Amino acid sequence: MSLGLCSQAEGETNVLLIGHKLDHPFGTHMYLHECNLLAKCLNQNPGVSATVSNGWPSDPGLLKNVDALVFYSSPAADILLNKKNKNQAESLFERGVGYTAIHWASGANLENGPRYEQLLGGWFNFKFSAIKVDKQRLVQIDPNHPICNGWSEYDLHDEFYLQMKLSTKAKPLLKVTTKGKEEVVAWTLEREGKIKGRSFGITLGHFHPNYSIESFRRAIVNGILWTAEVKIPKTGSKVEIDSDKDMKLPPDPRKKK
Repeated sequence: MSLGLCSQAEGETNVLLIGHKLDHPFGTHMYLHECNLLAKCLNQNPGVSATVSNGWPSDPGLLKNVDALVFYSSPAADILLNKKNKNQAESLFERGVGYTAIHWASGANLENGPRYEQLLGGWFNFKFSAIKVDKQRLVQIDPNHPICNGWSEYDLHDEFYLQMKLSTKAKPLLKVTTKGKEEVVAWTLEREGKIKGRSFGITLGHFHPNYSIESFRRAIVNGILWTAEVKIPKTGSKVEIDSDKDMKLPPDPRKKK
């Protein structure tokens, strides 16, 4: 099932965002709501067409012209690399499609982790990683990177992932200091060889209110556009929202009426 916000068109940069049903306390991990919010932002940028899918697309046509794939979901490695989807997913990476994983989508089970590290540049698993809810300064490790265009460092309250397993080929981009230790919370990867392309991992995004922060949205949208090899203006991507309308959550569908 897909929630198409804009039909895919040739000559445009097509972005597909994938979320799914809720699996966390309401107000956190609002997968589809945030995917729709990010799609609205993406569609403000010239030549970009963003579409949202509830789960892996049942219609292969949605994947045909995709230039960038975005997951805000439960561990995306276990969706991409399961028996049903693996061949389709691997063909997308071989085609050079950009890839972004937001927050828990950076996760993988131990079996899929090594391959996911090659695709994303890093991964989360409770076997070696941990979490910490904290408010800390979000620091740009490489302020000159296009993903950092149009926003400055700021203090962020979020659920931070600790001890991520990063590839030696990944380039740390954003960090926080929590529990007295620096932790990478976003990175880039220039994929090589058969799966040549760009990937962006960002472990932020647990709490819904963070999506009301312009700099927060811009970092993510910049990252998605970077993976699609879209030139990002020095002022950053367009990420305007109607806070009253777009940040308002629908009723929790899991609650009985």
